[in-house]
Amino acid sequence: MDWRVLIVLLPVLLAGGWAVKNILPYALKQLQTALNKIK
Repeated sequence: MDWRVLIVLLPVLLAGGWAVKNILPYALKQLQTALNKIK
């Protein structure tokens, strides 16, 4: 693995992880709401 690949991927992975961490609670809440409407 080339160190340059790591340097390019690191910001992308950090941004992705940050976005997932922020969006996940809202996504789960939406999912629970949708599942409750189906019941």
